Amino acid sequence: MQGLIADIDLLEEEKKQPESCEFKTTEDDGSKALKKLYIESYGCQMNFSDSEIVTSILKKEGFGTTSSPEHADVILINTCSIREKAEQTVRNRLNFFNGVKKKNREVTVGVLGCMAERLKSKLLEEEKIVDLVLGPDAYRDLPKLVKKAEEGEKGINTFLSREETYADISPVRLNSNGVTAFISIMRGCDNMCSFCVVPFTRGRERSRDPHSIVKEATELFEKGFREVTLLGQNVDSYKWSAVENNKARLNKKDDVDEIVNFAHLLEMVAKINPDLRVRFSTSHPKDITDEVLHTMKKYENICNYIHLPAQSGNSRVLELMNRTYSREWYINRVDAIRDILGNECGISSDMIAGFCTETEDEHRDTLSLMDYVKYDFSYMFFYSERPGTLAEKKYEDDIPLEVKKRRLQEIIDKQREVSLERNQLDIGKTFKVLVEGRSKRSENKAQGRNSANKVVIFEGDIPKGTYVNVRITDCTPATLFGELV
Repeated sequence: MQGLIADIDLLEEEKKQPESCEFKTTEDDGSKALKKLYIESYGCQMNFSDSEIVTSILKKEGFGTTSSPEHADVILINTCSIREKAEQTVRNRLNFFNGVKKKNREVTVGVLGCMAERLKSKLLEEEKIVDLVLGPDAYRDLPKLVKKAEEGEKGINTFLSREETYADISPVRLNSNGVTAFISIMRGCDNMCSFCVVPFTRGRERSRDPHSIVKEATELFEKGFREVTLLGQNVDSYKWSAVENNKARLNKKDDVDEIVNFAHLLEMVAKINPDLRVRFSTSHPKDITDEVLHTMKKYENICNYIHLPAQSGNSRVLELMNRTYSREWYINRVDAIRDILGNECGISSDMIAGFCTETEDEHRDTLSLMDYVKYDFSYMFFYSERPGTLAEKKYEDDIPLEVKKRRLQEIIDKQREVSLERNQLDIGKTFKVLVEGRSKRSENKAQGRNSANKVVIFEGDIPKGTYVNVRITDCTPATLFGELV
């Protein structure tokens, strides 16, 4: 964790829970700006990317960043709504910020992101210290609403746009190691998974201009970054048309439309420089194509790793989840990955234990799918009913909590088993590793990741951003250990 954490016991407990979300704060940028911004970000990589956009917007208004809420003029929480626990964490943090505000009544407190979009004006009513509520598509309004808050007027904007992509905003890289960076390539989601709030909190899918994406990736490489991760709720559905995004061109009959799908975009970014690694997240099993897989195989700098959430290994449960694919379809996509990219391609997943009406046999189908795929790692949760979702409206949350927790533990145990099995296959092999810095546990060792997204620890004083070859000598379920070749 970066920055000053006041409620450390709560946040440490959050880290221990399998269903907890990730957490990051701003750092002190050392600037002498008259006003300071503090942001806490929860949830997915898209939220962290959004916080970098927010920081950029406020930086143009003269704000610097601070790692301490006590030193901030504006405190923002970029929130996650995917599980109840994530929202409760935010409410607990707001209680802490209430104490900060009592000491400094001039500070402005705002809630951003998915929780803001879901609860809207209720946040202003329920959490009396909140001055601003902005949804994911309203961040351009921040400067105006901050000024109004400073004058004593509370503000809200939760309008969901069909066009906003923030393509023209250059993000301020927060908590950056100077080696890896996120690039948002699309926003929103058109999939209506019955358990998920994202379509309601982030709106409809829209893809960003590919040339702005290439420009951002090129600038990052020129600044010394050596890896970019292309982000979207469902990157495989990325599709951009020059004609559709410039209506004035519709009247020009001689115009040839430029259409870019995700495979084309991957190739465009990969061609920037062979020393720029390209990752992406997240793929949807219904949309990932052989064209994408063949593009990955064509370019060595497109990382050999795919995050392919399954959620369940049973076709009936998948239908209830409205995932629009079956167990057989999912296995077909995994087989295609193995056939085209080979067994060394890393595959990770999301798994939900205890979805509505799930039987013991159906739970065992999830465990057997894990045995078949051999995921390198997974994000694993028990089902948490979210207000407003299709599942909340249509199904009874009928699996007892103790059963959910027991099934989740079995999934965790299975993942630990297959992760170790996969990592043991790497012992004796040599991998190209991009060094990201010093190991968190030992200053004498360096840490990086291989193409399959596995953490590799090895001895050596190697500058970050350097590529090295490392032979693997040992492993745990989570980490590979090796020596420089």
